[in-house]
Amino acid sequence: MKETPIQYRKRILANLQGKEPLAIQSKTPGRLATLVRGLSAAKCRRRPAPGKWCIAEILAHLADVEIAFGWRLRMILSHNGTPIQAFDQDRWARAGNYLEQGVGESLADFRALRQKNLRLLRSLPKPKWNNYGLHSERGRETLRVLAAMMAGHDLNHLRQIETLRRR
Repeated sequence: MKETPIQYRKRILANLQGKEPLAIQSKTPGRLATLVRGLSAAKCRRRPAPGKWCIAEILAHLADVEIAFGWRLRMILSHNGTPIQAFDQDRWARAGNYLEQGVGESLADFRALRQKNLRLLRSLPKPKWNNYGLHSERGRETLRVLAAMMAGHDLNHLRQIETLRRR
């Protein structure tokens, strides 16, 4: 049974286990680089099962999600209470041809976007962290929750890549 958007949020936030979201986000690009170092292109493109993403697809996904996160962050900062559109990650994967994206390019894109988004987050005064968007599936989400979701999302995909690497 597919999880609901609220169940997804709960699962992703549970990944944090009390850790600081921006610290996790800061470490993710380096952890990803370490995980893919030395892997062949063939290994990075090997799907674990039909319909399941390979390492190359996960990295392309992370880069695209960072674009979406940056957009949401900036919209919430400039228009508190703004609607936030959900997206279908599998449609984005097909439309973006994730399987054919180079691992190095996806990692470089992710690293650059993440650095830019972290600079903005670190510059926010405390009251701005309470700004929110109205997510089309999950409802009201503050910037504090959004940053935590991104960190939990990172941890989710880091574990996934660690598992794929061991196979």
